[in-house]
Amino acid sequence: MQVDAQFGPAFSQAMQAFDARNAQDPNQTLVNGVAVPKELAYARRMTEMLQRYRPDASETLQLAARCQHIERWTLPRDAYPMTKPGYHQWRRKLKQYHAEVAREIMQQAGYDEETILRVAALVSKEAPLADAEMQVLEDVVVMVFVEYYLEEFVGQHPEYDVPKWKDILRKTLRKVSKAGHQALLTQVKLPQALVPLIQEVMREEGWL
Repeated sequence: MQVDAQFGPAFSQAMQAFDARNAQDPNQTLVNGVAVPKELAYARRMTEMLQRYRPDASETLQLAARCQHIERWTLPRDAYPMTKPGYHQWRRKLKQYHAEVAREIMQQAGYDEETILRVAALVSKEAPLADAEMQVLEDVVVMVFVEYYLEEFVGQHPEYDVPKWKDILRKTLRKVSKAGHQALLTQVKLPQALVPLIQEVMREEGWL
């Protein structure tokens, strides 16, 4: 994917460095029939979705989107207790780690401390959802999940019934803004088999 250089050489260097790190992911996923490192594919999908949803996104928001899951495979879920507290511990560590790696790469690219701290706050989710860019990033995270990963996730859990899936969708879509809900229906390629359920949940919540 071509890196947009409109923001200058530091932006290009950081984005390319993010991709170089994610290209080391030993896990593969198919993109148009071609095997691609899993987190590299995710990072590029985040960028593409952000450009689709907010083509005028700021430099910091574009950086944060590209490194959301950077080197995620280095902190596997099973390295933490397979309990709810263990899950939350894992998630907190991931956010901290992604922010640390982003900070390191951006320093090497020559970014100022203010910009680095801003991207780290977005990546670590320390910025509140009342922050407009944090909300856009959260919208994009959910949109990418729904378009590329929801159907696979459903296939991994045949034991879940319809009420369980509705609850999962409800909790997921509550993270999304009003503009994001509209974009889900107009800009995201929804899994066809799940469209009726998604629409039902959105109607029940008053989002449709």
